[in-house]
Amino acid sequence: MSFEFVLRLIGMVVFSVGGWRLGEFFASRPGGAPDDYLRYVLILSLSGGALGLLVTPWLTTRPFDWIRKRIQQMPAQRLFAMIIGLVVGLVIGALMAIPLAQLPDPFGALMPFLGTVFFGWLGVSIMMMRAGDLTKVLTARQQAHGAPGGALAQNERVVLVDSSVIIDGRIEDIAMTGFIQSPLIVPRFVLNEVQHIADSADDMRRNRGRRGLEVLNRMRKNAPIPVRVADMDIEDVYEVDDKLVLLAKQLHCPVLTNDYNLNRVAEIQGVQVLNINELTNAVKAVYLPGEDFRVRIIQEGREPGQGVGYLEDGTMVVVQEAVDYVEREIGVEVTRVIQTAAGRMIFARPLGG
Repeated sequence: MSFEFVLRLIGMVVFSVGGWRLGEFFASRPGGAPDDYLRYVLILSLSGGALGLLVTPWLTTRPFDWIRKRIQQMPAQRLFAMIIGLVVGLVIGALMAIPLAQLPDPFGALMPFLGTVFFGWLGVSIMMMRAGDLTKVLTARQQAHGAPGGALAQNERVVLVDSSVIIDGRIEDIAMTGFIQSPLIVPRFVLNEVQHIADSADDMRRNRGRRGLEVLNRMRKNAPIPVRVADMDIEDVYEVDDKLVLLAKQLHCPVLTNDYNLNRVAEIQGVQVLNINELTNAVKAVYLPGEDFRVRIIQEGREPGQGVGYLEDGTMVVVQEAVDYVEREIGVEVTRVIQTAAGRMIFARPLGG
């Protein structure tokens, strides 16, 4: 027997008693017929019981669940600011209640209550608007006193991490360099997706998922920034990408991903996206026509006489008249550089050719 069912039974009894008393009131009116008592009491009692079964959850458990979910999804700093604002507002309202109670009736009886409600609402509203400033002030005090964990709270802005980034693995190297300053948050549903991939029957997917879990575990232990798994979720949404975008909108934070489709969907909905593939393309070495470097030719190209090599960052180098240099490292001169959707491609020719 569930707790909600018990509440429904209690609500049925309470509403039935209320209907019975209401029926007695109508039946006791002057001029009523003798049969009115039974008819009114019976009909209103049954109606009250049925109404109690239907509306009791909406008056008890449903509002509580809604509040609990909102609090669970709310960032900790906003929740903290809201509590502080409520306490300060109630204290001011209690102090103002003393002079307000001296007003003539009916204001003296009504204004203390209204004043307390108003100042409580005002305190919550002001502190919610200034939550970021409050966090900075408290963080500064922690750092000034050498409080542990001050570095963890240095940046209030967090970054949500997608499963594609965890599986890719390059985020570990990027995080270790110190370029990312904000804490990385891995929602529980993203971690569940990575775990599901790690349990896949396909060997390649299973290996990628396990590598992602290992990368995440190493980052939580060794990364210079906080990496946390958060029990945040979006109810009534089942797609992981949709959950991630909606959660990012609620937290007003960017999403770290390699997924092209998620990138486009997030940008359409106004969510900032940090794409590691775009970062990789942006930091690749730039070679201009006429510059030279050395590259190892590893295979033949599509066109006759071409040889293909790769730089350390994965940039493809197509070398004309280099088919005879396969499995050898040679010096090349850049002739042309093009940018494609897949990345940068360099065309070159052997030095002295």
